[in-house]
Amino acid sequence: MTKINHVCFDLDGTLVRSAKTIYKTTINTLNQIGINHHLPEAEFNKMIGQHFHDIFRHFAVDVPDFEYFIRIYKKNYFNFMDDSDLYDSVYETLSSLKSKNIKISLLTTKAQDQAEKIISHFKLDKYFDLIMGRRDGIPHKPSPEPLFFICNELKIKPSETLMVGDTELDIQCGKAAGSKTCGVTFGYRETEALKTYNPDYLISSLSEINLLLS
Repeated sequence: MTKINHVCFDLDGTLVRSAKTIYKTTINTLNQIGINHHLPEAEFNKMIGQHFHDIFRHFAVDVPDFEYFIRIYKKNYFNFMDDSDLYDSVYETLSSLKSKNIKISLLTTKAQDQAEKIISHFKLDKYFDLIMGRRDGIPHKPSPEPLFFICNELKIKPSETLMVGDTELDIQCGKAAGSKTCGVTFGYRETEALKTYNPDYLISSLSEINLLLS
C-alpha cells in the first residue's frame, strides 16, 4: 500500500453531528422565504451531504431563486449551532495525525465561508492544512476535481491520500481521484448502503484511522 501522507475529511456526518442543525435551518429558511415544502426529517437526514439542488428535486420543493435561499440559509445556520456537536475522538484523531506530520484537509459541499466558520466554531483551525468548501468554478463531490485541487495545493499525490466520509459522495470522489477511501458508519448513511460503493475501509470510530495508518 502506498504510504498515506494526507487525510481528507468530510464535514457533516464525519466530524460534526449536524443533522438537527441542517434540518432546522432548512425548514426555518424555507418558511422565512415563503416556500411550500414537505420534508420528513428522517428521509431528509438520509440525503445530507448531497447538494441542496438534488435534495429539493427529490422532495419536489420548488426554489425559484436558489442563491437567495443559500444566502438566507447561511445567515440562519448559526442560530441553530447549539444542535450540533463533534463526534467522539475528533480532537484526539486530528492531533494524532498532526503529530505524525500527515497533512489534513476538509472537503465539504458547504460554502467556503460557512465551512471556515464551522471549523473555527469548534476550534479545529489549527489542525487543518486546507479547508475546501464549495467554490465557484470547481465542481462539488462526487467529482474528483475538488480533491485534485486540494492535493495540488498541498503538493500531495492523490494516491497518497485517504478520503474519509460518511456518504457515497465521499467514496465516489476519492475513488475517481485515485485515492484510498474510508467510509464511517456513524454518519448519515446505513452501513450496508456504504458497502455497495466498495470503500477500501469502513470504520465505526474516527480513532480507528490511526490503526489504519500505523
